[in-house]
Amino acid sequence: MIIKTRAYLSLIIILLSGCQTTETETHEAPPKLEATTPLWEDTEVTKEYVCQIHAFRHIEVRALERGYLQNIFVDEGQLVHRGQPMFKIMPNIYQAELLKSQAEANTMNIEYLNTKGLADQKIVSPNELALAKAKLDKANAEVKLAETHLGFTSINAPFEGIMDHLNVRTGSLVEEGALLTTLSDISKLWVYFNVPESEYLDFKSQKADEAITKVKLRMANGRVYNTDGTIETIEADFDNTAGNIEFRATFANPDKLLRHGETGTILMKKPYKHALLIPQKATFEILDKTYVYVVKDDGKLEQRLVKIGAELPYLFIIKEGLKDGDKILLEGLRKVHAGDKVDIDLMPPEKVRAELKLYTE
Repeated sequence: MIIKTRAYLSLIIILLSGCQTTETETHEAPPKLEATTPLWEDTEVTKEYVCQIHAFRHIEVRALERGYLQNIFVDEGQLVHRGQPMFKIMPNIYQAELLKSQAEANTMNIEYLNTKGLADQKIVSPNELALAKAKLDKANAEVKLAETHLGFTSINAPFEGIMDHLNVRTGSLVEEGALLTTLSDISKLWVYFNVPESEYLDFKSQKADEAITKVKLRMANGRVYNTDGTIETIEADFDNTAGNIEFRATFANPDKLLRHGETGTILMKKPYKHALLIPQKATFEILDKTYVYVVKDDGKLEQRLVKIGAELPYLFIIKEGLKDGDKILLEGLRKVHAGDKVDIDLMPPEKVRAELKLYTE
């Protein structure tokens, strides 16, 4: 009886050992994970730059004569047209000076005519006639000067624009050169933004493509302005402290939506011809460096350093580290290590991209 019991226990131990061996062998089988290959495609990346918006013309309107401000014909924020009256400085003194100058000019004109009559009769010398003519010319010049001073008491808009804050009120005594307001011509806008040196060099090398000079403007409310701008000028010198250079883009502003002093973001597209694309989720970082797992022909994993050229919403453009046909791991990156052997389900890159796009949307 004891012998049978021992034989029965031995049989159980053997069976259990067989089960453990089977479980161990199953656990050690290579995992099957999704992988794909890089995708070659012409694409573009949108670069963003903080910008300052300036009116095409933005000037200070100042008093050209000293006097009391008699009238203000426009209000703050009002659109004024070229030649429209804006301010009037009390003209009484300047009107009196004009009348005085005109009277003196009339006197000089009479003297000149008398002298000319005498000169025609050879009674006075030609020099006296020339002297009378000079006095008349001087008197006429004084009239022109007085007319100019009187004209300065009326301040009219030099161009169509939006008037800013009033710095004076009716009845104020203003000095010559006093700031009255500012006037902005916002029919078109100059938008300034800073570009790093490396991106400036890329821009210059690709400028033959007219699409490069077209940019968009994202306004402060997050919406994109409905008219494209054109990059027209680049500043002469780099800012050595920041390593940037200033670009200027011009935007039409027919609806007067944008104003001088606003901020926004310039959106500039940079094309990449025949770019090598991989999903972002196929990468991982170690100490600020980016790696992927490349599946070799024998199924073992190689940890490979890659250099990112640019970033898209769900893809990376690879500058260095991969070549056409490399099989890269898509999932389970945290569960495997370099040298591990895996079984892969190779997915077409077009299908992977479509699924990524659908997921992000």
